[in-house]
Amino acid sequence: MLRTVTGILALATAVPSLALAQAGGPDLAKLKNPAALTEKAPEIYKARFDTTKGAFVITVHRAWAPLGADRFYNLVKNGFYDDCRFFRIIDGFMAQIGMHGDPSVMKAWTSARLQDDPVKESNKRGYVTFAHAGPNSRTTQFFINFKDNGESLDKQGFPPIGQVTTGMDVVDKLYSGYGEGAPRGQGPSQGNISAQGNAYLAKDFPKLDYVKKATIEP
Repeated sequence: MLRTVTGILALATAVPSLALAQAGGPDLAKLKNPAALTEKAPEIYKARFDTTKGAFVITVHRAWAPLGADRFYNLVKNGFYDDCRFFRIIDGFMAQIGMHGDPSVMKAWTSARLQDDPVKESNKRGYVTFAHAGPNSRTTQFFINFKDNGESLDKQGFPPIGQVTTGMDVVDKLYSGYGEGAPRGQGPSQGNISAQGNAYLAKDFPKLDYVKKATIEP
């Protein structure tokens, strides 16, 4: 189980989607410059995710993991997660997202790795945590725990940044039929997502739910 999380970080690149190209979408030029997106987050803030299954709200506590909370704030505020698929959902474990739909944007973030935050809170049901692939490797992917996974994940250095405080029933309904990703399972291959992006997911995994819009609540 531990490996299934540690292997999920930042192989993410993808092709542009129609949603990103529409007027009023995220500023892709801005998203391609991670060094400029380093605003300090409020001590407590809420991020709303409007998805194909409904909306849920994550309340983030900077005191839990300040580096992760700041990164998440900048990603949400600047539209990084808009049109992102929940590409890896394992029943009874977690739901994962964070591979951007534009390869040039994702390429910019693969090397924008965060130093580790200490684990101050446990990976309980509904808690939200950045994925990583080893020490100091967090970038953009995060997961939501379906159950209490603290016994296995806390000691591996997965510090939660917040928790779903509204709409956990929506998270529970996200499509999980594809299961674990390839090659270990029948779900999406991260390598193929990297090479082909949302076009690959839409063609071969059309039932995946996705984020329509993510925003910082006032």
